[in-house]
Amino acid sequence: MPDLQGIITGASRGLGLALATALSERGWRLIVDARDGEALERAIAGLPGVVGLAGDVADPEHRRRLVEAAAGPIDLLVNNASTLGPTPLPELVSYPLEELRRVFELNVLAPLALSQLVLPHLTDGARIVNVTSDAAVEAYETWGGYGSSKAALAQISAVLAAEHPRLRVYAVDPGDMRTQMQQDAFSGEDISDRPLPEESVPGFLALIEGDELSGSYRARDLASASA
Repeated sequence: MPDLQGIITGASRGLGLALATALSERGWRLIVDARDGEALERAIAGLPGVVGLAGDVADPEHRRRLVEAAAGPIDLLVNNASTLGPTPLPELVSYPLEELRRVFELNVLAPLALSQLVLPHLTDGARIVNVTSDAAVEAYETWGGYGSSKAALAQISAVLAAEHPRLRVYAVDPGDMRTQMQQDAFSGEDISDRPLPEESVPGFLALIEGDELSGSYRARDLASASA
């Protein structure tokens, strides 16, 4: 296995942690982050080659430190950190605009800003993986804030791919997952029927390790095709 290095944001739990665990097992060196430093250190304890850096990806100084911590060529950036926004999810007619600005700051501008910083360090054929959602393409009531931010992220992914053909840029919908974010979105509901984040990981690995062209993908479709 060649010496590979990546950055994953939002890796203290859920999909980010599941993906970091899988890549660590494959010998990747990873810089990962989360806002809660103690939770992050507990989550990655025992994962070889994984270094945690606490901070908010919306903070320019934190983004700079993430790239500096990599200290060399970078083969992968996974923009996984995001925010659901205010809960219960409000309809657009009553959506607090300051809250919506925060959603776009975290879900759109922060991934783009980190991509801008990482680009000069990316190897030929490196992957940028932006985690999106079916709410980016489907009109679900009360999901307008989160969904529109993920739609913007998907379009940014497509344009980055067109502007940087030496890279692979993916917008990936992981599908429904049994995560804290899903529980926050469906407060009081039983979400135990949803798959664990680990079930989405094979689809992400198919993109990271495979030869798929830049574009938008659904992780579960990729996992089924590679099974």
